Amino acid sequence: MNKVRTMLLAIALMGLLACGFEESTSSLVDSAGTADTPRIALVMKSLANEFFVNMANGAETHQLAHADQYKLVVNGIRNESDLAQQVALVDQMISSGVDAIVIAPADSRALVPALSRAAAAGIAVINIDNRLEPSVLAEYDLQIPFIGPSNLEGARMVGDYALQNLPASSQVAILEGIPSAFNSIERRTGFEQAVSAAGMEVVSLQSADWDQTRSAQVTSAILSQFPDLDVILAANDNMALGAASALGMAGFDHPVIIAGFDNITAIHPLIESGVVIATVDQFGDQLAVFGIEYALEILANGIIPADRETPLELITAQSFQAN
Repeated sequence: MNKVRTMLLAIALMGLLACGFEESTSSLVDSAGTADTPRIALVMKSLANEFFVNMANGAETHQLAHADQYKLVVNGIRNESDLAQQVALVDQMISSGVDAIVIAPADSRALVPALSRAAAAGIAVINIDNRLEPSVLAEYDLQIPFIGPSNLEGARMVGDYALQNLPASSQVAILEGIPSAFNSIERRTGFEQAVSAAGMEVVSLQSADWDQTRSAQVTSAILSQFPDLDVILAANDNMALGAASALGMAGFDHPVIIAGFDNITAIHPLIESGVVIATVDQFGDQLAVFGIEYALEILANGIIPADRETPLELITAQSFQAN
């Protein structure tokens, strides 16, 4: 438990830094190019989440290396649950006349009507990270290519690792993201499959909305209800950080395994110290780049490319020793 407590100050600092972001941000990367150079908008979720900061950085680096090919507008919302703000950003991009929108939607259903408006305006749309719901896309007769990993496979991967060698009597809690988000559903399902395969029981399934502070609150309640809890599977690293903070404050007399998803740098010290057993890297800095490349392809030839599944990597303490 001493290791857990040594991480609390760092975790709290991360939370305070996250709170310092504006409700939404928008920046234009516009080096070189001409008046006819296409403008591509990257519309992400919370820029208080390091995963999406890395995504933006990857996109900006790519644009600087291809400044003669396109201009880049980067947008993000304060909270991953702020669907209305992300819809407003899409509408702003439509009004500003961008040529393409690359979006990591905060919700798999709620963003589809706005993206339908974008498509009707002749804007190419590419979906990254969180898959839009296929049935809703069909309702709007939309073909939007998806680029991203199998969240189910990633969650199953980290779940299998976290649960290995534990007795079947072990109690497991799952912290999911926004319940209506496709990637949240897939990660929850992957965790549930890992738990089932291990012959264990999910004693609590709670949403913490991808948020570190909310996760700490939810985890505290779970720990009070299930004092014999053995494992917490968190659907992103922010929630894993919140769980670690709550666990440290609870002062349990037995170890509780925590696993996350995303491989943000804030989770690395906890993995190296053993507070968090593992996470999954989905290479977020490359997702936007893949989306931008698809956008340029659509703008060049008008052909909508096929969906593309991107790689995943399990990250454990051994990953850092190897480096």
